[in-house]
Order: sequence, then structure tokens, then C-alpha cells
Amino acid sequence: MTDELLVEQEGFVATISLHRPANRNAWNASMETGLRQLIARLAADPGVRVIVLTGTGPVFCVGVDASALGGMARGGPDVSVPPATVAEAMGTGDFDQRYSYLLAVPKLLICALNGAAAGVGLVLSLYCDIRYASSSAKLAAPFGRRGLVAEHGIAWLLPRLIGMSRAIEWMLGARTLSAVEAREIGLVSEVFEPQDFASKVLERAMDIAQNVSPRSIRVMKRQLWEAALQPLSHASLVAEKEVRQAVASQDFAEGVRHFVDKRPPRFTGN
Repeated sequence: MTDELLVEQEGFVATISLHRPANRNAWNASMETGLRQLIARLAADPGVRVIVLTGTGPVFCVGVDASALGGMARGGPDVSVPPATVAEAMGTGDFDQRYSYLLAVPKLLICALNGAAAGVGLVLSLYCDIRYASSSAKLAAPFGRRGLVAEHGIAWLLPRLIGMSRAIEWMLGARTLSAVEAREIGLVSEVFEPQDFASKVLERAMDIAQNVSPRSIRVMKRQLWEAALQPLSHASLVAEKEVRQAVASQDFAEGVRHFVDKRPPRFTGN
């Protein structure tokens, strides 16, 4: 935990909150480094099965500090360059990049869009596995209105989430989507009212953490994201291998036992 990133845990669910409410959770270099460190720690913790990423206050993240962007426009340093600790962690693989590492986290990563997301805030949300939104949330893609471009690999990611035509219309039009519009195009899985938002997201996260095999989540998440880069033949061969290993796992045995015994599961992730 840092002053800018708060962590809470309930059961198998860990919630990370972006915590710069006075700055509308604007993104900076220390948050980027801190988030990587927190994600790595939680990914290695067997007591955590689902990670929720959200923001403190009425906003998720408005992107990079406006003052920093102003400095760049005046010829100042490029704040988009990763801090040294992040640059050192980046490799050459598809899931080693500045934010794509989130796709390689072996646990379910939920983005709880408690409010507006723009710029880097939008990028972070796209690299999560599931997005839930408060009805008050708005998703902004203002890149073109700032003379910028699709950042951090989202030109690859976004069409896979909502389709090429919708991705082009949204990115090139630089529009702001309401939570309902985002749900209609499949970008957001569900929208909840603000007064119920945190409890509803936690309820969904707890249900998955308690009742779905952590091993199954780990393998299926990897299968789904890697399949985006594979031919069907390779994805099918991978699936056959994974099925054989799953049938030999402790979680498969427990999955059958709890179903037959009509009791809650006691998965271990093994």
C-alpha cells in the first residue's frame, strides 16, 4: 500500500483503489510503478483469487495530470516515458508491455469503473478482464482531440473487445461514452447504480472467488488471451493438453465431489 494506491482484502478478493481524489486520481509515474509492484505481490499470493481495480471518490482516473500534459506541449519532458523500474520490467513479448502485463496476471482482474475514465485511466480499464460500471461513469477517448493517437497497444486490444467498426468510430470520433452506451457495445459487462455499485461488484467478485476453481481461471484466462494470437489449430491442441492436465488436478476432483455432494466447493487452485 502507498499513499496513492490503497489495498483492501475481503475473503479471496483484493481491491486496489487509485487514491488521489483531490486530483481526480490523475496518473503519475509513482502510481505506475506502485501498481506493477502491487499486482505482482497479489498475483503471487495464494490467498488472493480475484483482484478488483477501482478509484477513490467519484472518478476512476482522468488520465495523466493536465499540468504534466501542458508541460509536454511547451516542450517539457515526455511524461509518457515509463519510469526506469517499469522500463526494466518490460520485455519483448506480447504480454510484457507497459500495460499488457495485466493480461498475463494469472488471476481474474476486474475493473470497477466507479466514475469517469479517460486517457491512461481508459487504457487501464481495457486491460482488465471484466469491466463493471457505475451508471454515473463515463468513458472518454479524447486522444484525437489532444493531437494524440491510440496509446499503449489499445489499437490491437479495442477491436477485439468491441469490433473494428465500433473501435474506429469511437477512437476517431473521440467521443465520450455513457456507462449504458458502453454496456450496449459490450465494453462494460454490467451497470449498477452508484449507491449499490461497490457492494454489487464485491458480490460478483466474491462469488467467482468462492465458487470457481482458481486453477481453471488461471488456465482459461491464459488460453483466451493467447488464442487471440494463435491459429485455431494451435488453440485446439493447447486445449486438448490443458483438458488432460485439468482432469488430473485436485480442483477437478473437488469440482466433481462438491457437485455430487451438493455442497459449496473447497478449491485449492491445484
